[in-house]
Amino acid sequence: MTETPSTTPTATLTDVHDMVVVHRVFRREFRMLPELVRAVPAGDTARAAVLAGHGRLLLRGLHGHHTSEDLLLWPKLLDRCAPDAELVHRMEAQHERVHDAIERIGPALQRWEAEARPAVTEEVATAFDELREALLEHLADEEREILPLAARHVTQDEWNQLGEHGMKETRLSEMPILFGAVTEEATPEERAHMLSVVPPPVRFLLRTVLARRYERYISRVRNGR
Repeated sequence: MTETPSTTPTATLTDVHDMVVVHRVFRREFRMLPELVRAVPAGDTARAAVLAGHGRLLLRGLHGHHTSEDLLLWPKLLDRCAPDAELVHRMEAQHERVHDAIERIGPALQRWEAEARPAVTEEVATAFDELREALLEHLADEEREILPLAARHVTQDEWNQLGEHGMKETRLSEMPILFGAVTEEATPEERAHMLSVVPPPVRFLLRTVLARRYERYISRVRNGR
């Protein structure tokens, strides 16, 4: 009979570093996006549409990332790390704050895409600033407090399920973009590890055709061309 892990730490520490790499993307992109938004000339709806699309992609990625934690990580930690329940509840509250910020951005993006008026431009940029503020607090707490707990109390298979869930929630057309965003600042070791978990044909595409697609996409987002 297989014993279900409870409050007993795993014998070997689980490798949770991939979440640090993902967090790196959110920090970078949500730092850059308000700056890009504020640089859009009044009335330039074409440029606004590019950045609004990029913003929505990031928000979907963030929502999927947090949903995986809500469904697959917090319940396990609450069950297995009872003394740290207050910490887990704090993480849940931070997720709610981030979610509320995301909800406020959606309507503003629609108005901005249609008009690109300066007042709405600032509204969108400020909304992303507020989201970033809430997110940075959460990411720092998570890396400092949660990841060490997960490394001790969640098995590697259980941890991998977070990434698998996130992939299932991601649109197939957006996978190359999100993968490119994650690997952009990855170390050679981090990049090799991420590529090692995908089938060889997909690995080849990610290194070639799909890598070039990401380069074209991110150049259009950041440079307008």
